[in-house]
Amino acid sequence: MLTFAPDLKNIYSLKELLLRKEIIFIVLLTSILFPSCKNNSSALHSGQTYFLDLDGMKKRGKLIAVTDFNSTNYFIYKGEPMGFHYELLKQFSEYLNLNLEIITENDINKAFEMLNNGKTDLLAFDLTVNSSRKREIRFSEPINQTRQVLVQRKPVSWLSMTVDDIEKKVIRNQLHLAGKTIYVQAGASSVECLTNLENEIGDTISIIEVPYETEDLISMVAKGDIDYTVCDENVALVNAGYFPIIDVATPVSFSQHLSWGIRKENSEKLAGTLDAWITTFRNTDAYALLYAKYFRNDRSNKIFSSDYYSLGSGKVSPWDNQIKSFSDSLKWDWRLLASLIFQESRFDPTVKSWAGATGLMQIMPETGKNFGIDISLSPENNMKAGVLYINYLQKFFTDRVPDSLERLKFVLAAYNAGAGNVVDAMKLASKNGKNPLLWDENVAIWMRKKSDPKYYNDPVVENGYYMGDESVNFVSQVLERFSEYKNIIRSQRNEPF
Repeated sequence: MLTFAPDLKNIYSLKELLLRKEIIFIVLLTSILFPSCKNNSSALHSGQTYFLDLDGMKKRGKLIAVTDFNSTNYFIYKGEPMGFHYELLKQFSEYLNLNLEIITENDINKAFEMLNNGKTDLLAFDLTVNSSRKREIRFSEPINQTRQVLVQRKPVSWLSMTVDDIEKKVIRNQLHLAGKTIYVQAGASSVECLTNLENEIGDTISIIEVPYETEDLISMVAKGDIDYTVCDENVALVNAGYFPIIDVATPVSFSQHLSWGIRKENSEKLAGTLDAWITTFRNTDAYALLYAKYFRNDRSNKIFSSDYYSLGSGKVSPWDNQIKSFSDSLKWDWRLLASLIFQESRFDPTVKSWAGATGLMQIMPETGKNFGIDISLSPENNMKAGVLYINYLQKFFTDRVPDSLERLKFVLAAYNAGAGNVVDAMKLASKNGKNPLLWDENVAIWMRKKSDPKYYNDPVVENGYYMGDESVNFVSQVLERFSEYKNIIRSQRNEPF
């Protein structure tokens, strides 16, 4: 629910000026009590390398994983992050009680470098277990099994042909790959598979490694740009639903295990914990449902062809153009504003809360009136009022929270809870030995405590009881989704946030 200071004209009243002095005092006090806060924040964003096992990850507070974005592993659909490996990673990080940071990288060789350089803890790919890779990384217990298959086009007139006639036109015997040119993703296990097959048939197969993701190569086969590629059967079957003209029924390998990858050194605890979790989770109904959701789901074709399948369209909602336009006035990356709007309404302009907040940005009618806007007229009016309110909050916290990245968290919290409740939490944090200028593990703790009479009755609290859990979760969820949007949807320009 969104609340609003009732009288914008009197923002700088005596009470406000006193409050400003109080916060300035807090800032000065913090610089004395917490001199290293800025340096710690910089270190977290410095991109420095870590070689941490599980104990180190727990001290850091998060699991860092690399995965690839495609139609099965990690993608955005109607604003919602989805994917087989994405959901597995969420389950595993929750099991560890750690936050999850996902890095996307579709170049397998670069992902291996990131792992072995200590920039990630885990490779959450469909990694085929083979001898050459075992020299580079440690494999987890198998996540799944598959085999490599040939992706080829059916005859042009296949719709009017019998099954027997189609079978005569496509390659079914692996010996018939002799002399053929097959394009594969650079670094993929299909390279080794085809090399072994070439030796087995005693003839030449032209294997061309290219810097394209597997699904791009499948699309190129479907369009006739290339004749053949080879990939995992589970991925091929999903894509056959998108491209009925492709044939994926010719195996070129035996069944193989698919696993995640971990560093060989300094990873014993992570490896043991991950293996135990996979062994247990793989035998649950939750795993079976998750696998069916992404690999045996007739709706996959609908998702792939949707305007809001972000890998194909770059869109997250019907309102992307308006969101991009309004984000300019905030100096925000449009994907951040999109994440906030998804959090509020899931992009549904008809949503109305029990408290009366309405529309895409869940604006109270009184808030719109304070800005001279009738939010009931259109979704655009609703967004306009919401953006004006965010601008007000950004100005409100400019002097109170000097660091721009931290300030964003305070602004998001205030959008959900109202500025007064956030300032109350800042005061409580300062009074109880926490840094009032840092959100995580500081002001957020006291935001949660505003539902406890011991604290909301404290003399420094001016706005009384508030259920702060919702606001703390709001901040973390908006920022987490923003990170996921950035992973999948490329921005057209650099933004402050």
